[in-house]
Amino acid sequence: MSQVVVTFGEIMGRMAAPANLRLRQTREFEVTYAGAEASVAASICNFGGTARYVTALPKHALADATIDSVRAMGIDTQYVLRTDDGRLGLYFLETGANQRPSNVIYDRADSAVSITPADQYNWDAIFDGAQWLHLSGITPALSKSAAEATLVAAQKAKAAGAKVSIDLNFRGKLWKWDDSKSARELAQETMRTILPFIDVVIANEEDCHDVLGIQAGDTDVHAGTLDTSRYPDVARQVVKQFPNISKVAITLRESHSATHNNWGAMLYDAVSDRSAFAPLDQQGNYQPYEIKNIVDRVGGGDSFAGGLIFALTTPELNAPQTAANFAVAASCLKHSIKGDFNYTTRSEAEALMGGSASGRVVR
Repeated sequence: MSQVVVTFGEIMGRMAAPANLRLRQTREFEVTYAGAEASVAASICNFGGTARYVTALPKHALADATIDSVRAMGIDTQYVLRTDDGRLGLYFLETGANQRPSNVIYDRADSAVSITPADQYNWDAIFDGAQWLHLSGITPALSKSAAEATLVAAQKAKAAGAKVSIDLNFRGKLWKWDDSKSARELAQETMRTILPFIDVVIANEEDCHDVLGIQAGDTDVHAGTLDTSRYPDVARQVVKQFPNISKVAITLRESHSATHNNWGAMLYDAVSDRSAFAPLDQQGNYQPYEIKNIVDRVGGGDSFAGGLIFALTTPELNAPQTAANFAVAASCLKHSIKGDFNYTTRSEAEALMGGSASGRVVR
């Protein structure tokens, strides 16, 4: 029986401009429903795992459609809280191309999750039989109430004996609920209250700097170059600040353009003080996947988190190098899929791990 993974956070309506139209050009939107933690749950279910999603949504037909989209992925939605107050959050997506970056506009003020107090969730029932909780730094960025709910979720999960992971996911556009602090100051202050209850930290190239003030050497993500040799030290500094953390995963994206990225990751294990980079070439050296024609990169980090959690909770995949290989392969394939959810299967990710990268038709 697979382990039950709980994810908690906001799900929104995704309003995407068709193809590569700019937002000011479009008069219609492609509507789907997505959020970081829901995307992680979707990946886990697609790989054959068991996921339970927790959020708060209003009582109307759009929220019903939102839940339907999650339930269709095989995700357990029985603890989704329906509220009389609050709204469905939205985000508007403009997909970039070549040298023009993608752009996101958030419309999430007063959403149901952001105004629902922590004590409204039935945490004891939520964590009954659960072995893992996944959170992100996006939810506590929404409001003080959402930050408190994220902290309580981590505390309740630990009390129930579950492991807890968090994707730092710094979103500067969201950390606005305390006007006396900058976005980075508020993120650092808030996340430092949550991190003592975390076992596994997931971050991208910039998150450790934005959320913890830890810089990775000469890395310049905007120039498309990463000093990968410095990331094991970044992970060690994270663990030094929070000794409760057993693993640190960092995704490594080299962005040459909106549609051409190199993609890989590092998984640091604190017990062995060793770092596993993925993918590796035949000589065992780090060599990122080169993704030259990205279809949709939104949700790429969440697909990595989902792949990593699934691997770490699956005995035959949980060795650090294997887990890193699986998570990177799964998230590489997500870049070929429209929408936030990763519809990649376990067998497809394992095929890419094994070197099947030609894209030839499978007959």
